[in-house]
Amino acid sequence: MSTFYMPTKVFDEENAVKNHAGDLKAFGKKALIVSGRHSAMANGSYEDICQALDEAGVDHVLFNEIEENPSVETIMKARDFGISEQVDFVIGVGGGSPMDASKAIALMIEKKDKGAEYLYDPDGDSKTLPVVAVPTTCGTGSEVTGVAVLTIKEKQTKKSMNHKVFPDLALIDGKYLKTASRQVINNTAFDALAHMYESYLNATASGYSRMCVDAGLKMWKKSIDVIRGSKEPDDADRRNMMCASMMAGMAIAHTATTLPHGLSYSVTTKLQVPHGKAVCYFMAGYLAEAKAEDRDYLLTTAGFESLEDFSKVYREACGSIDAGEEELKAVLEGAVEELAGNPKKLALTPFDTDKETLSRIAFYEATH
Repeated sequence: MSTFYMPTKVFDEENAVKNHAGDLKAFGKKALIVSGRHSAMANGSYEDICQALDEAGVDHVLFNEIEENPSVETIMKARDFGISEQVDFVIGVGGGSPMDASKAIALMIEKKDKGAEYLYDPDGDSKTLPVVAVPTTCGTGSEVTGVAVLTIKEKQTKKSMNHKVFPDLALIDGKYLKTASRQVINNTAFDALAHMYESYLNATASGYSRMCVDAGLKMWKKSIDVIRGSKEPDDADRRNMMCASMMAGMAIAHTATTLPHGLSYSVTTKLQVPHGKAVCYFMAGYLAEAKAEDRDYLLTTAGFESLEDFSKVYREACGSIDAGEEELKAVLEGAVEELAGNPKKLALTPFDTDKETLSRIAFYEATH
């Protein structure tokens, strides 16, 4: 049996935030805007949100302390702030970190009598305040998923909270990419590509999830020259990349991610490697394990000539990992050990996976 569930209402258009002030008003009288410290102010998204809320007569407060790879501690700090301000709904604006955080914050405001452990309570319900998502990068697709990945500092790892919290509304506008650095665009675009590849090469993939992958890869290919570094992005490219990211998010919302994401968490938390760059460090190895016809489809549909071309573009776009050989080896070996003990994640792969397979994937980039 196949199902398709995508409860988020999406508007993908120029000036999406300002155009839908009325939709924001429907969520309540006071909004908690959740962002990082700088980018939402620099790209104009925060100003657009404030203007739209003011126009709609909705009060608002800002929590702008979301770090990259948001921690459980930050979620709880924002939760307490939101409760004290008596907010009715949450708006996450930025990349995956603020959008993921907004879901967790909205959940914990609703569960004001619960502690942080509730984020990982398998028996708790997922009732939450309404969530609005305004993406400003082209990678996570968090605006259309129910997932919130949080950092657990004491374990030096990242883990999705147990609750599925889909945004009620997503407002997508490519103009917010105008101030993003080329490195941010490259890293997040490769994150979107990883979502599509891992969703397609997935034991739970269906015709519906692969429909999203196919549409997203074709959109991603339209702007591959930007990723290759031979073209400066224009408005059309920014729209393409934001749309590809959204389609990728819809795909993983149905399948979840697999081995490259699972291996990447140690690289991100221990070596401070940006998420998209860390995930795609393992992508060539993952593709190498796939059936040839699947690998060729995924590469050519996205605009790559071969697996070697993929690796070349990835390295040039995202750069090398800044770590010594022994340090990197230790982190990779640790990532393999941790993932080998995660049968739930291993079960998502469409091919037989053991510790030897994980090692081949983990060390592929370093040995080719």
